[in-house]
Amino acid sequence: MRVALMQPYFLPYIGYFQLIGAVDLFVIYDNIKYTKKGWINRNRMLLNGSDTLFSLPLAAASDSLDVCERTLVAPPARHKWLAQMKGAYRHAPHFASTARLLDSIAGAPEENLFAFLHQALLKTCAHLDIGTPIRLSSTVPIDHALKGQDKVLAICQAVGASTYINAIGGTELYSRDQFAARGLQLQFLRSLPFDYPQFGAPFVPWLSIADVMMFNPVGTVRERVMTHYELI
Repeated sequence: MRVALMQPYFLPYIGYFQLIGAVDLFVIYDNIKYTKKGWINRNRMLLNGSDTLFSLPLAAASDSLDVCERTLVAPPARHKWLAQMKGAYRHAPHFASTARLLDSIAGAPEENLFAFLHQALLKTCAHLDIGTPIRLSSTVPIDHALKGQDKVLAICQAVGASTYINAIGGTELYSRDQFAARGLQLQFLRSLPFDYPQFGAPFVPWLSIADVMMFNPVGTVRERVMTHYELI
C-alpha cells in the first residue's frame, strides 16, 4: 500500500493533490504545531499578473498550540480571502465553477482551523474526483511524541504501508536506507511543469490549486493531477 503524509495547507498547489492521487492512503497531520510563517493557513494567487498571498486570519493565541487548537477569526473578516480571489479571477474562463467550490468552502461552519482546512481539502478532492481515503494522523495508534522521520516510519508501519511517497522537497529529510530497514520503499513525487494562459501575461507557476482551476476545465486539472508527475 502506498502512503503519503502531509501537513494541512489552505488550497495548496497542484503537487499536493498529485501526492493524494498517487497513493492508496493519505494521512494528514492534525496534531502538529502550527507554524506562523508556513503555508498552513495561506497560499498564493494571481493578482494583476503577480503572485499575491491570501490567508485565513486566525484568532490571537499562543504559538505553541497545535493546528487543531487554533481558531479562525469571526466572519466577515474570515472570508476576506474569498472576496480577494473573486476580484482577482472574475474574468477567468472557469470562474463560475471554481467560485461555486470556493463559496462552498467558505460557507462551512467550522471555526477550528484544522476542521476548516480538512473540509476544504475534502471538497476540493471531490470537485476533482480524487477518491483517495484521507485519515487524520491523531487516529493512527503510534507514539505521537515521535518527531520527523521516526514519526513517519511509525505511521507507515501502523497503517500497513509498503511504500512511502513524499513531495520532492523532502529529499534531504528522509533516508532510503532507514526506510528499507523497515521494509519500506521510499519515493519522491516531482511535479512536471504545467503552463497555461493567465490573462495573456507571463506565466506564474506553482500558485494555489484555485488558480489552476480558474484557467482550466475540471477534466484537464484532474488529468494533470493524476498523471503529470514523476516518481523518483
